[in-house]
Amino acid sequence: MDDRIAPLFTPFALRSLRLANRIVMAPMTRGFSPAGIPGTDVAAYYVRRADTGLILTEGVGVDHPAALGGSGVDGDNAPHMYGKAALEGWRALVDAVHAAGGVIMPQLWHQGVMREMGTGPHPDVESVRPSGLWGPLDRTAMVSPAYMETVAARPGRPMSDTEVGDVIAGFARSARWAMEVGFDGIAIHGAHGYMIDNFLWEGTNRRADRWGGDHRERAAFAAELVRAVRREIGPDPAINFRFSQWKQQDVRARLAETPQQLEEILGPIADAGVDIFDGSQRYFDKAEFDGSPLNLAGWAKKLTGKASQTVGGVGLNSGVYDSKKTGGSGAAVENVHKVAERLARGEFDLVGVGRAIMHDPHWTRRIREGEELLPFDEGSRLVLT
Repeated sequence: MDDRIAPLFTPFALRSLRLANRIVMAPMTRGFSPAGIPGTDVAAYYVRRADTGLILTEGVGVDHPAALGGSGVDGDNAPHMYGKAALEGWRALVDAVHAAGGVIMPQLWHQGVMREMGTGPHPDVESVRPSGLWGPLDRTAMVSPAYMETVAARPGRPMSDTEVGDVIAGFARSARWAMEVGFDGIAIHGAHGYMIDNFLWEGTNRRADRWGGDHRERAAFAAELVRAVRREIGPDPAINFRFSQWKQQDVRARLAETPQQLEEILGPIADAGVDIFDGSQRYFDKAEFDGSPLNLAGWAKKLTGKASQTVGGVGLNSGVYDSKKTGGSGAAVENVHKVAERLARGEFDLVGVGRAIMHDPHWTRRIREGEELLPFDEGSRLVLT
């Protein structure tokens, strides 16, 4: 093994979580679960990646009627974590991953304001928005003009306190069921303009009650949700929490302009029971704040004392949205060397790899053995390989 990548292949332990290496398969929506039920093809997809230290599944809808809905992969074919058939599918999937030596967590997900009315498992159910807002309509967003007209600009209403509680309870129930079918921990999607992020971001949270206010006060929903999950799953399983600065509503949005603001957001969530903060950014080597080389995950670890996970262009030479323009992205082993060096310095604890592992199930082995890496082809998004 090349000494430069050796830090990636050291073990990691936290609560009941035991990982053979520091590489994490990042969560990526695939949309191959008709009626929300993962089948044998989805199980085989994850099994082929079992030599990755930790697998985080694609976003999995929680037990709330407005959790999922949209065209394509975000609609009827996104998996969910409720109902006998889906839970049986997950149990078989988890058993298969464990039999192959893998470790796996589901990423629990509620689309929040991004959900399209009239779609998903419950098309007649109203979408829910913290303040009735989709977000600012004059920013650089990652949605189509048609979506802006039919979803974003549609008037909404603020969620009632009861509705807020219902979403929290849905996350908690799905977390308990996930542990009952054998998952190795819980990942929570709190980023990218979805429900939890809708409460964290001032662009979608203008509430004047206990769920709104300044940076710390807007974190109340996420903190209460994490506490509810922790109560349901007990003290042993690890909880991974994904957060981001950018939103689909505004690619240049920032939750926090300073480390102090970020601490005000993450502190209550850490205290509530999160073990690992997954700082989602496009490029892992981008410094988050002036005056320091630390990236988003690095700051999360420094400010909270919790473990952290980086992600963003680790295995490839261009970001996800740049590669969509060009139809693909080249492999970048030099980035792997850079991220391993930063891992060895203790900036973060885990390294998320997305498209490279999605495209090549043997990516972890290729890195370990020094084999040639494969370029990424956008066409791989359309198939389970």
